[in-house]
Amino acid sequence: MKYHFNEEDIQAIQAARRENQDKNAERRLRALELRAEERTGKEVAAITGYNLWYISKLAAKYCTGGLDAIIGSHHHGNHRNMSYEEETAFLEQFIDEAEGRITNVSAVKAAYDKKIGRETGRGQIYYVLHRHGWTKKTPKGKHPKRADPEAAEVPKK
Repeated sequence: MKYHFNEEDIQAIQAARRENQDKNAERRLRALELRAEERTGKEVAAITGYNLWYISKLAAKYCTGGLDAIIGSHHHGNHRNMSYEEETAFLEQFIDEAEGRITNVSAVKAAYDKKIGRETGRGQIYYVLHRHGWTKKTPKGKHPKRADPEAAEVPKK
């Protein structure tokens, strides 16, 4: 399907390019502007480095959603269940328990799941702990013969 752009569309795209601060949105706007200037999809692909189908997809997005569909963020990651401050307050209850000892992550996870009201994956709690500077440490291993202090005092023959 061929998308037609009028002069108002071209001026709106150029104005958005001048005001834009995001480099990824700039690439999308540049591709859209070239397409609006009636360049072929292959020409736009060669200039911008985008795939031909993506250029058509950009034009379709613009025709249905306007500039907001092109400029807006397309990645909606960082789906946190709590804000950073809420996580800090939540983890404070485990600080006294963690000092000098090993914290049981399954207990932290159970309390986290109860607080947010649903079950999460095990990796979720590790992300939360990592975000707040908690590290995963294991105790230093001991040789079975050296574990008994009385056996350590026996002199060698």
